[in-house]
Amino acid sequence: MYESITKCCDYEYVGMDGVVSVFPNKRNRVHTTRSWDFVGFPKQVHRTTESNIIIGILDTGIWPESDSFNDKGFGPPPSRWKGTCKALTNFTCNNKIIGAQYYHSHGNFGEKDIKSPRDSEGHGTHVSSTAAGNFVSMASLQGLGLGTARGGLPSARIAVYKICWSDGCSDADTLAAFDDAIADVMATDINAMRNGILTSTSAGNEGPGLGTVTNFAPWLLSVAASSIDRKFFTEVQLGNKKSYEGFSINTFDLKNEMYPIIYGRDAPNTAAGATAFMPAGAVGTVMQNQGPTTITSAYPLPASQLSLENGGDIYSYINSTRNPTATILKSIARKDTFAPYIAGFSSRGPNPAGHNILKPDLAAPGVEILAAWSPISPISGVEVDKRSFSYNIISGTSMSCPHATGVAAYVKSLHPKWSPAAITSALMTTAVPMSAKKNPDAEFAYGAGNINPLKASNPGLIYDIDALDYIKFLCAQGYHTTLLRHITGDKSICPEGSAGTAFDLNYPSIALSTPLSKAISHVFNRTVTNVGSPTSTYKAIVTTPPGLSIKVNPSVLSFTSLGQKLSFTLTIEGTIDKQIVSASLIWDDGAAAYIKSLHPTWSPAAIRSALMTTVPMSAEQSPGAEFAYGFSTKLLQAITGDKSSCPEGSDGTMFDLNYPSFALFTLPSNSISHVFIRTVTNVGLPTCTYKAIVTTPPGLSIKVNPSVLSFTSLRQKLSISVTIEGTLEKQIFSASLIWDDDTLRSPIVVYGAF
Repeated sequence: MYESITKCCDYEYVGMDGVVSVFPNKRNRVHTTRSWDFVGFPKQVHRTTESNIIIGILDTGIWPESDSFNDKGFGPPPSRWKGTCKALTNFTCNNKIIGAQYYHSHGNFGEKDIKSPRDSEGHGTHVSSTAAGNFVSMASLQGLGLGTARGGLPSARIAVYKICWSDGCSDADTLAAFDDAIADVMATDINAMRNGILTSTSAGNEGPGLGTVTNFAPWLLSVAASSIDRKFFTEVQLGNKKSYEGFSINTFDLKNEMYPIIYGRDAPNTAAGATAFMPAGAVGTVMQNQGPTTITSAYPLPASQLSLENGGDIYSYINSTRNPTATILKSIARKDTFAPYIAGFSSRGPNPAGHNILKPDLAAPGVEILAAWSPISPISGVEVDKRSFSYNIISGTSMSCPHATGVAAYVKSLHPKWSPAAITSALMTTAVPMSAKKNPDAEFAYGAGNINPLKASNPGLIYDIDALDYIKFLCAQGYHTTLLRHITGDKSICPEGSAGTAFDLNYPSIALSTPLSKAISHVFNRTVTNVGSPTSTYKAIVTTPPGLSIKVNPSVLSFTSLGQKLSFTLTIEGTIDKQIVSASLIWDDGAAAYIKSLHPTWSPAAIRSALMTTVPMSAEQSPGAEFAYGFSTKLLQAITGDKSSCPEGSDGTMFDLNYPSFALFTLPSNSISHVFIRTVTNVGLPTCTYKAIVTTPPGLSIKVNPSVLSFTSLRQKLSISVTIEGTLEKQIFSASLIWDDDTLRSPIVVYGAF
């Protein structure tokens, strides 16, 4: 139970048993069918068949009847689960939602608030299904975003802690839920980290100003919001046949019927805002934006946000036409080729409390995300909107955070003994670099880059951190014993030698704050742990901007066992002449080593096949061709080192070596007719189908038989024939064969005699 503590009486509680600190009870605000595919995390990915991962959601609650939380196929909760779901009115848990509680320590309930973990706002349901929702086919918002909705780890369990209500989320309720979550084996602060629990948080929605990032403690994963390659457009058509594309999430269908259009300020008895026009009989509204739009919203009536220029055109049309008319079409989705980029609303760094810790940590999809929703909450957030939907499309870092949470849970399911810092490191060091040209604030906008789920499951090396490391960091930041204990909640003291070591927290990113034009000379110490191949060698690759020298010592790390730790120093020297200067350090062990770490039983030939069939090629950039050779018995034995001989029937079969690429030598203008035989082995999903896609140059016919391969088990082998016919008119002809499912590409080269 929490008492109401007024400011005048704070001192009476300080120092009392059980009181860690006293502070005002503030109110805080709450901060998918395409997004997972966009970040390279397909449905048919290797997953643990039964997960004991529990994701705790501190939000507005959950709608338990949603299809996204169906528990079909789930067994009972893990034995370590100590949470509860009892004595709740009109709310039932299952083997998917295994715990639910609600917290309300302040004032009265709002008119729409439900005194249970049930979600009346929609936000918590959306977040929960994004992180851990089950597979739901044909999910959409009235046809928008149609596809299979799923969370990052559909097999994870969900524990619900409802702390947010119609008037916000209080600090007291948040802390109470944190305490319960740790006891239940869940997620929160530095003590959560001590308990092996990763806390994933949103970076905040106060962008694009610098220094607006929230949740910036180094033991928290702070996530920015990036776009996906799907964007919704809403077209406005005028009576003069002109049309303009704007932005909104519009599910209304006016069936192309034209309505009179007036300038909003000319409407009688209305105030500014789309909703205010509804009582005046408005059918729809067109809004003119003063700047760029990176967030689209649903409205309680047909609406579209237009650019300043397009809005001006419509204003001119209204003023120059006797009876101006317009209609608003239902939204449509289109590919956004500019993606990914950081949303304008996403909060930016630098870290306001610790300039040597880069925040946000990384970015994840947070723009126009479709996920489950509370059907009693209007999708526009406006009470007069009476539409009821089970899925909604919204934006915010609250949408990017559960994406990162889902990936973190996926990594945890594969590596259950990894620490929260290890998982954070895996997510950050494998993130896809983003463009500073698209995002002028660079790392302050996107941190390490855009999340890369599959790579994160096998990072090779990790930067690990334990509780003592964090305590040393806090001490180096100037936290004296009293403040330190406020954070740790115990009797921690600053260890000897911890002063001045803030730079050396073993964080996966490196940040250095320095005055412009001042000479820099700083050394960072880092330690990496081998979680990839037992015997592996990594080489440091550094990208350095003008004006700086960055040296890594040693520049080569050679590991002899799993779990081995090796340390290095990174020295930065020089000067900077602009606000943000970006560089990077990559520890590279080569692609072959990476594939071997993922598939330790694969042969060298299998690894070579994987390398060759997944590399795109360009005839314009690489005009050369590969050659084949034949060997006599004598030469053969010289190569093999034994008494090998050519088996019967091997004459003329060199074309049928099961090589990933095809090469055919012929004389120019000669007629070609040749058949290649190949066999492929299924190393993907047990049951899958691949279709042959052939690109053929003029003058040649290339046929694949069979053109469809259907596998029913792993390691199953199927054979194909590739027939090439036609004539060769130039020195080198290039073609390709793609088995479409996981995009396995084999180059085909037909070349003339030199």
